Amino acid sequence: MESSQNAKDNWNADLYDDKHSFVSKFGNNLIELLNPTQGEKILDLGCGTGDLTNTIHSFGAETLGIDKSENMVKQAHNKYPHLKFMVQDATSLHFPSEFDAVFSNATLHWVHPPIQALEGIYQSLKKGGKFIAEFGGKGNVQTITNEIIRQIKQAGFPFSEEQFPWFYPSIGEYSHLMEKVGFRVTFAQHFVRPTPLDGDNGLRNWIAMFGDQLFHDIPLDDKNDIISKVEENVKDILYIKGKWMADYKRLRVIGVKE
Repeated sequence: MESSQNAKDNWNADLYDDKHSFVSKFGNNLIELLNPTQGEKILDLGCGTGDLTNTIHSFGAETLGIDKSENMVKQAHNKYPHLKFMVQDATSLHFPSEFDAVFSNATLHWVHPPIQALEGIYQSLKKGGKFIAEFGGKGNVQTITNEIIRQIKQAGFPFSEEQFPWFYPSIGEYSHLMEKVGFRVTFAQHFVRPTPLDGDNGLRNWIAMFGDQLFHDIPLDDKNDIISKVEENVKDILYIKGKWMADYKRLRVIGVKE
């Protein structure tokens, strides 16, 4: 999981593992598309705390997990000391023709500019290598973020586009970027995946983990009041059968370097 923060690492690796393990669990299905085999060299881009890197390695592949967050990489080292991890920004990759595949789960919606990351991914692959990724697509968590932004403005605070940390492209937009750097796009899918959040504070924990940048320069008490109003106003839509559900819309892509 890549962070959008440059100067400060705001990722809480323990909270990520404890309350947001669904990120890795859903990623296991993506590994089926990757179909790793014995001896392949695979880069896990935005590895978070290393769970999917470890799963890929269990198929016999040689893996390297990278993440921009030092907190995440440290946790990954502690959990899987037999694997290789390093702190690395997705927009400054330098692995010329080293990998048979680049795998990325729930990361690329954090990365700006996206074209720079794609250029690095393309250059990192051997000829014939595959790029397999899933991340937030157009409309992802729109119910949550629209209400947060509405409540921020209603509370009298300014909100600028720079506070929105994510890039949620359509199939056409991202496929075009992939083709622009040289990929042959062999698969692209945009799908709805309502995602359960853990516990009565599931939505609040999700906002704390992933949405803190939205509240830039807002005092803590005001932030908590805003979040409480968000919970109240989206509960009829997102609290289903006693559980918070995030309105995820995901984009899956596969590209080949020819």
